[in-house]
Amino acid sequence: MTTTTSARAAEAPATDRRGILLVFVGLMTAMLLSALDQTIFSTALPTIVGELDGVDHMLWVTTAYILAATIMMPVYGKLGDLIGRKSLFMIAIGLFMVGSVVGALSAGMTELIVGRAIQGLGGGGLMILSQAVIADIVPARERGKYMGLMGGVFALASVVGPLLGGWFTESIGWQWCMWINVPLGLIAMASVAIFLHPAPRDRAKPRLDIAGMALIAIASASLVLFTSWGGGQYEWTSPVILGLVALTVVAGVAFVLVERRAAEPIMPLEMFKHRNFNLTTAAGLLMGIAMFGTLAYMPTYLQMVAQVDATTAGLLMIPMMGAMLPTSIIVGRTVSRTGRYKVYPIVGAVIIAVAMFLLSTMSATQPIWVTCTYLAIFGMGLGLQMQVLVLIVQNTFPLSMVGTATAANNYFRQIGASLGAAVVGSIFTNNLIELLTERVPGGASSLGDANSLTPEAVTELPQQAQDIIVGSYNDALTPVFLYIVPLALLALVLLMFVKEVPLRTTLERDAVPEALDVEGAYLDESDAQADADRDGDRREPAVV
Repeated sequence: MTTTTSARAAEAPATDRRGILLVFVGLMTAMLLSALDQTIFSTALPTIVGELDGVDHMLWVTTAYILAATIMMPVYGKLGDLIGRKSLFMIAIGLFMVGSVVGALSAGMTELIVGRAIQGLGGGGLMILSQAVIADIVPARERGKYMGLMGGVFALASVVGPLLGGWFTESIGWQWCMWINVPLGLIAMASVAIFLHPAPRDRAKPRLDIAGMALIAIASASLVLFTSWGGGQYEWTSPVILGLVALTVVAGVAFVLVERRAAEPIMPLEMFKHRNFNLTTAAGLLMGIAMFGTLAYMPTYLQMVAQVDATTAGLLMIPMMGAMLPTSIIVGRTVSRTGRYKVYPIVGAVIIAVAMFLLSTMSATQPIWVTCTYLAIFGMGLGLQMQVLVLIVQNTFPLSMVGTATAANNYFRQIGASLGAAVVGSIFTNNLIELLTERVPGGASSLGDANSLTPEAVTELPQQAQDIIVGSYNDALTPVFLYIVPLALLALVLLMFVKEVPLRTTLERDAVPEALDVEGAYLDESDAQADADRDGDRREPAVV
């Protein structure tokens, strides 16, 4: 017993409760940076693209960031496991700040999109490394309450982001959607530099999976491009789209072949032998489509259809945070106290499906409070499952793989986010152009330059033209929510097959949950009962 205890102490960072809280402040700031940047442009976007004359490139302001972050997630996850996370964290924050400056100084859509892509190169690491560091210093059984607070960061950002975006747009300029990241980034960098003290690691030169990194980047980029351009900029049967589809398939197959032979694969194929990893990762991808497909365009919908200003559109997203924030925190604390977690993402999937159906019934004459109620229901569903899915994945693998596993799970969720933002944006834009062409006398061209159509410009049009535009925006977006309902129901089915295994109570770097097979099931029922009894009797670990 003494030998085992000593080994655990050597492998776990010597971090007390105060140390954990100080590190956690830095992690929360870094995650807030990443989460804010995915939401702050939602209310500012109509004005930005109007000023920069680029409505037809609007979806790329969101997609460029998500795509870059998605590509980098597995890289940060694997390198963090190999060389440690602190230096990577500093690099990620630095890249994020550089991208913010480029975007703030942009004079056209091209520069803005480039800045957003650079932000994404850093942003992918902020999220992954934050979640992985918590796994390094807090046992899985105690991690729920911390993960719940991290889920609260997304809830906060989902409201504060649109609110700040609206306020900046109407007062000091939309460029401050970028400039605000500089002081926040400096705070996060200082927190990480001062308070994060990782355990010593073997400094042997890592064997990087360069081929795997390149192939996953090519596959991810081509996948998002064909979903973004298909049916809009290019016909689905055009050579460009067919070429992108072929490139996605070829790069995907080549990636699998490379990973089978790589010494340190960026995404080890052995992970996919674990049932819980597969189920939660697939469910996370489906939920990513629902979440980002909704968040990316809901504030724009509120500005155009409810005809409110950008700041008010941000305020109208508060009900979603008001439901998601407490739900995430309560679920996290309950998981830490009881060790039970399976039921929460299942119930969350049901609630998300209901919310998507309700959002699909919105009309241009519907009272705003009804829309806010639908958003609150959606927020509750997200709060029940987002961080629990990450916790299940982290509990499936040893701490020596936690960064890689967390990154892989988030990668597929971000693929869902990329697809959600791209597909919803593509369908919405195409529907809007068709409806305006059909409904506006003389065609959409009679409204002037459609690429410069902002909420302020709409209010200056004759009432008849305003009614047509408002109705077109509503009828272009609401059917998309109905398409998401089957995806939420499919996630529900997948999550019902998750095996609820005990959460680890130690920080042994190479330990896995005892007596489990690759499906996450106990090999012997007596082991299950013994572990359950042991978990119930254990006090809070000394490391916390």
